[in-house]
Amino acid sequence: MTVNQPLLNRIAGISDTRLAAELNTFGCATLKGLLLPEQCEELAGLYPKDEPFRSHIHMARHGFGRGEYKYFSYPLPGLIVTLREKIYQKLVPVANEWNERMGMNPRFPSEHSDYIAQCHSAGQTRPTPLLLQYVEKDFNCLHQDVYGDLLFPLQMAILLSRPEQDFTGGEFVLTEQRPRMQSRAEVVSQAQGDAVVFAVRNRPVAGSKRDYRVNMRHGVSRLRSGTRHTLGVIFHDAK
Repeated sequence: MTVNQPLLNRIAGISDTRLAAELNTFGCATLKGLLLPEQCEELAGLYPKDEPFRSHIHMARHGFGRGEYKYFSYPLPGLIVTLREKIYQKLVPVANEWNERMGMNPRFPSEHSDYIAQCHSAGQTRPTPLLLQYVEKDFNCLHQDVYGDLLFPLQMAILLSRPEQDFTGGEFVLTEQRPRMQSRAEVVSQAQGDAVVFAVRNRPVAGSKRDYRVNMRHGVSRLRSGTRHTLGVIFHDAK
């Protein structure tokens, strides 16, 4: 799978200011047109194969919802390596600021390879990028992708299919559980190739006197028709 300069240019062109502002305000941010249609189709076309993957999960067996997904094995496809490394560099300033505001000790290195080395030293050695597949009536329950003690507080999902052409329904949903308040939901509209970056477990929110911590979960609403493929990019590895 070829990684080309235009992809690197698109990543470099992401506004750090806008990205941080949206993450701090909403707990998520959309990156429009991060992947081209042919890159989306190439990734989705891997799903029927066995070689790139280390495991195959059927959600219903575990109470996760309905649908299925496959975790990639090492070595990862070059496109996913590039996304992991370059998007991490965009997100690490926000991640470090969030942990400081929430009074959490971990600070993250500037390079993703150094962070993965920390994960592996802690026994988290299994890669976490995954391909998800939903068909009619499938859905993903609200959840958090934790996988171990080391956790990077942001992750990314890229829609590989075409809404209203390949599938209907299946919206990305993010919920924010606020202390002593009702939960807030965010529904994110994506076109093919759009990425949504979002909080994994917690994020800080500015209160009237000080920051407070909110609990985040994400999922996918019921697919009405067709087939939906998504690439999940998680920046920490699993035990």
